[in-house]
Amino acid sequence: MTLSLADWQAKAQALTIEGRAFIHGAYRAAVSGATFECISPVDGCRLGLVASCDLADAELAVQDARKTFESGVWSRLAPVKRKAVMIRFAELIEQHGEELALLETLDMGKPIADALSVDVPGAARAIRWSGEAIDKIYDEVAATPHDELGLVTREAIGVVAAIVPWNFPLLMSCWKLGPALASGNSVILKPSEKSPLTAIRIAQLATEAGIPKGVFNVLPGYGHTVGKALALHMDVDCLVFTGSTKIAKQLMVYAGESNMKRVWLEAGGKSPNIVFADAPDLKAAAEAAASAIAFNQGEVCTAGSRLLVERSIKAQFLPMVIEALKGWKPGNPLDPQTNVGALVDSQQLNTVLSYIEAGHADGAKLVAGGRRTLEETGGVYVEPTIFDGVSNAMRIAREEIFGPVLSVITFEDAEEAVRIANDSPFGLAAAVWTSNLSKAHLTAKALRAGSVWINQYDGGDMTAPFGGFKQSGNGRDKSLHAFDKYTELKATWIKL
Repeated sequence: MTLSLADWQAKAQALTIEGRAFIHGAYRAAVSGATFECISPVDGCRLGLVASCDLADAELAVQDARKTFESGVWSRLAPVKRKAVMIRFAELIEQHGEELALLETLDMGKPIADALSVDVPGAARAIRWSGEAIDKIYDEVAATPHDELGLVTREAIGVVAAIVPWNFPLLMSCWKLGPALASGNSVILKPSEKSPLTAIRIAQLATEAGIPKGVFNVLPGYGHTVGKALALHMDVDCLVFTGSTKIAKQLMVYAGESNMKRVWLEAGGKSPNIVFADAPDLKAAAEAAASAIAFNQGEVCTAGSRLLVERSIKAQFLPMVIEALKGWKPGNPLDPQTNVGALVDSQQLNTVLSYIEAGHADGAKLVAGGRRTLEETGGVYVEPTIFDGVSNAMRIAREEIFGPVLSVITFEDAEEAVRIANDSPFGLAAAVWTSNLSKAHLTAKALRAGSVWINQYDGGDMTAPFGGFKQSGNGRDKSLHAFDKYTELKATWIKL
């Protein structure tokens, strides 16, 4: 049965909010007793208080994670047994899907329909897929003389600190947790202070699934307190992060200042969506362009925020995009019919509105949206926005906005399209629309991006690696390549 807006509102009223940290299999307050308010962007109401962890909590969690790792209760557990626990964890995420989706929507404003259809199933699949891979990843035997044996083995790296963003809190957590836990590590998860609730909740589900105490700890709090403490900790072996490029760079500094912990980063993006005149279906391309900027309120690292259109079809194509974007309207995220929810908080609203002002100031032409809306609800909403006449030198074309603001840029030919697309400090994703097979391949090869989608936007699944070139980061989430981040390679050479 499909739930209605009233059904979800009733569920929200009955929901119990857990805001404490999770260490050694139990919820506990921050050592200092400090908390911060968790405010819903849906209507501005307070959801509850969340533990504000700091250095003392980080110390407790790392000591616990290290002790648990060294004990071997998880790190040396037979792979097939770890696999069974991981699959049970995925099943529990699915079983509690409505609760997790509701927490996600109330906490960061995404439409409940997306939380149910994208975030929860994607999170469960990340855990299950990684668990299934445990006993299918083999080590190697080197080519050696007959009287020697060379072994190349992967070993769990140890204690992993995972700092995840506020835009896909549950999904990004599970992209990290899946391979990290499957490899036998102990993990400390630091969710964003803007959306910590699902991370706190799944810690208990992990314990119910059979993940031993101390293997998975959660420390809510601010980046400059507990995040920094984890990044500088001498007994954290690996730091993984998804978020802004600015913070990603700082985490690399912290790693260098401490113990040279492995650092893997998925950072910002300013992804080009290139539409050639010979695109196979301009209507489909227009609808995809609208979705690429409006989905999740544009709070997506791979958002197609630069729409590159071949000049010969610009007059025909842009009105199609404007029309398609009319189908993306902000509304109550608890309404199953809503496809654009609230921005995460008022700070993000001000950021998005400041970029819209910058677009005006730099001479771009506003052709759709551009205003705050639904202010009477107490929530944080902005209209999906399109600027035409954008040059790639403008701020709205160069900086990551993390909101539903689309910059339209024209080009003359494939060479110019690639030049504009690559003229960015980022290199996370790109898309190409063309009927010409050679052009598709040649353009994809020329684009400096970790993911390139042809005649679609945002393709791929758990089998495809995800990550960026340039200042969009290093390392990869998803696929078997993700396991490289959470394991060390060891060469063992035996003289027979």
